[in-house]
Amino acid sequence: MQQNINIKNKRARFDYEILDTYTAGIVLGGTEIKSIRLGKANISQSFCEFNSKGELFVINMNVDEYSHGSYYNHKPKAERKLLLNKRELKKLRKEVTTSGLTIVPLNLFINDRGLAKVNIGLAKGKKLYDKRETMKDRDNKRNLSRIKKNFNN
Repeated sequence: MQQNINIKNKRARFDYEILDTYTAGIVLGGTEIKSIRLGKANISQSFCEFNSKGELFVINMNVDEYSHGSYYNHKPKAERKLLLNKRELKKLRKEVTTSGLTIVPLNLFINDRGLAKVNIGLAKGKKLYDKRETMKDRDNKRNLSRIKKNFNN
């Protein structure tokens, strides 16, 4: 009965080189999870930050207001806490502070049990020439697949 929700951040893999990925739970209110189940979320401009207590939050994630929610509705761009093991949080915090890496959400999905999860990636920013190389590789793969398809026919 439940439809498959998988909201992707397509910009993340273009702008960043992903070094490591983690799956994190996310703390949501009632109208937030209902809105995500309808597919009304956007993570394209979002990123993750640690607060002073060492907790990881996703910033700038847009979850549209639930259409049937009354005055109990949530704020669309609120900071939302991510749930990871203490060991993983320590490792991520160390990498971010020492190496200058960034944590970006890659996709938001609903698992088998109906819980919202976020795949986050420890990422290093790409330079302009890296982006050009990525586009060139993608074009070459596309052209190669076209040639193979025409050759087989």
